[in-house]
Amino acid sequence: MAVTKKRLGDLLVDSGLITSEQLKQSLTEQKDSNLKLGDLLIHKGMITEQQLIQALEFQLGIPHITLATYEIDMSLVNVISEQIAKKYQVIPIRKNGKKMLVAMVDPLDFFAIEDLRLLTGFIIEPALISKDELQSALANLYGLHESMNQVINDVKKDFDDIDETEITDKDSPVVRLVNEMIEQAVQLRVSDIHVDPMENRILIRYRIDGALRTERILPKNVQGILIARLKIMADLNIAERRHPQDGRIMINVDFKKVDIRVATLPTIHGEKVVLRILDLSQSVKQINNLNLNESNLQIFRNMLDQSHGMVLVTGPTGSGKTTTLYSALQHLNRNETNIITIEDPVEYQLDGINQVQVSSHTGLSFSKGLRSILRQDPNIVMVGEIRDIETIDISVRASLTGHLVFSTIHTNSAISTITRLREMGVEPYLISSSLIGIISQRLVRQICEQCKVTYEPSEQERIFLSEHGVFLKVLYKGKGCGVCNRTGYRGRIGIHEILWIDHQMRILILKNATSEEFRRYATKNGFISIFEDGLQKVNHGLTTLQEVIKEASIEKPILNSRKER
Repeated sequence: MAVTKKRLGDLLVDSGLITSEQLKQSLTEQKDSNLKLGDLLIHKGMITEQQLIQALEFQLGIPHITLATYEIDMSLVNVISEQIAKKYQVIPIRKNGKKMLVAMVDPLDFFAIEDLRLLTGFIIEPALISKDELQSALANLYGLHESMNQVINDVKKDFDDIDETEITDKDSPVVRLVNEMIEQAVQLRVSDIHVDPMENRILIRYRIDGALRTERILPKNVQGILIARLKIMADLNIAERRHPQDGRIMINVDFKKVDIRVATLPTIHGEKVVLRILDLSQSVKQINNLNLNESNLQIFRNMLDQSHGMVLVTGPTGSGKTTTLYSALQHLNRNETNIITIEDPVEYQLDGINQVQVSSHTGLSFSKGLRSILRQDPNIVMVGEIRDIETIDISVRASLTGHLVFSTIHTNSAISTITRLREMGVEPYLISSSLIGIISQRLVRQICEQCKVTYEPSEQERIFLSEHGVFLKVLYKGKGCGVCNRTGYRGRIGIHEILWIDHQMRILILKNATSEEFRRYATKNGFISIFEDGLQKVNHGLTTLQEVIKEASIEKPILNSRKER
C-alpha cells in the first residue's frame, strides 16, 4: 500500500490537533532529545496516542490493527530480526506473495520502510499499531530465547567454577540474558521480577498489575551464574549465600531511568532474588489523577488545605499509599513551604523537597530521623511509615505544634485506624486533637480499553449485587488482546474510602466510641466505603466486579439502592 509522503508535524497541524507555533517549538525541543516527534508531543500532553493514531488512520488511510484480530506468521520472526524490530519499532504480521504487512508505531518512517524492503526483499505494507501493544508483542515474540539458550549451553554447573568475565563481560551470554530480562520487564510494565529456585529448576516470574505469572523456566545449573550476575549489578557480596542482602541497580532502558531494588533470601533450594522495578521517568500523579470519586476528591483537597494536623493513609503493602502521599506533597510543594520526608526507601525523588532515607547501618530510624527533621523548621513532614509507638507519638505531637504531618499505617480500613491508634497507646484526646482524616485504599486491575466489552450479569452476580442494593443491567470485562497479554486487564486504579474527622467525630473519639458507632455516624454523613467506591468504578466500566470482591472483601456495607442503568 502506498503512503503519501507527508511529514507528521504538517499532518497534525492540518488535523487541527496542534498549531504551527507548537510544531515549531516541538521541533526545536526534539533536536535536544532522543524522542521522535510523535512521542515528544504525547509526552508534553499536546496530543494523546489515540489522537495520533486517528490522525494517521483517517488522514492517510493507514490501517490501525490490533494483534487480537491477527494471527502472526511466526516464520517472519526469522525474516525481521529482534535487533531490527526493536530499532524500527515494527512487528511483521503476514506475507502475501511479494508483500509483507508490517505493524509500525511510526508508519511515516520511510527510511525504516525502505531498509526493511532491502533487508527482507518484500514490498512493505505499513500498518499502525499502538506503542504499548508493540512493546508487549516484541517482548512476547522475541523474548529471551537466544540469550537463554546460549546460557543453558555454555554455563558451568559448579558455582565455584564461575569465571569473573562470565558475569562482567558485556558480551557474556548471562550478562545479555539479565539485561534482556530487565528490558523485557520494563516493556511489559512489570513491577517485580522473582527469581525462584526450585529443587530441579529455576522459575522466572513477573508481577504485572499485581498478579504473578511464570515467564520462563530455566534448568537448575543456571542458578549460580544468574544470581551471581544480579549480585554484581547490585553491588552485593557474591560469596555470601547464607544471609539476606539488599542492593540497588540504576540503569537506563529505552532512554528511561530505571531504579531496581534487589533483595536476596536464602531458601532450602538456594537464594531467591526479587527485583522491584521503579520507572523514574514516570512523573508523580496529580491529585486529580488518583481515581478519587468527586466526593472523596473534595474531602482530600480540604485535608490538604489545613495548616496543621495529621493525615494517615492506610492499606496493605502494594496498595499505592506512597503514590497518594507523593501526589499530596507535589500538590503542596511551593517556594514558601519547607517539606521534609523520611522514608524507607526513598522511591521517587521530588524536586524541591528534602528527602531523608532511613538507614539501619547508621542507626537512622524513623523516630530518630523525625526528631532531627523537626529541628529543621519544616512546614510539612512526611513519615514513610508508622511502625512503633515512639514514631506515632512524635508525629502526633508534631501535628499539634503547627506542622502538617503525613504518614502511612497498616490497618484494614479508615475507621479501624482510630482503634489501632488507641491500641498502640495513643491517648484519645491526642487522636482527637491531631487527626485531620484517614484515607484507606486498595488497587484493582483496570479493564483493558482495547478489548473492553459489555455483558449481562450472571444470575450469581445479580444476586450478589442485589444483596447490596445495586441493580445493573450490564457489566464490563476485557476479552483479552495483544495489548493486555490476553488477560483482559491493563494497569491498576485505586479504590478508596476517606474519613473526615469533623467535630462530632472528635467527640466520639474522646468518648472511646466503638468502630460500629464511628461507622454509623460516618455513613449517615456521606461516608463512602472502599467496597461502595469499587462498585461505582464497576458501574463506570473501569474494573470488574471480581476485582472489587477480591480486593475489598472487608466490611461491605448495605448500600443505598441505585437506579438500573
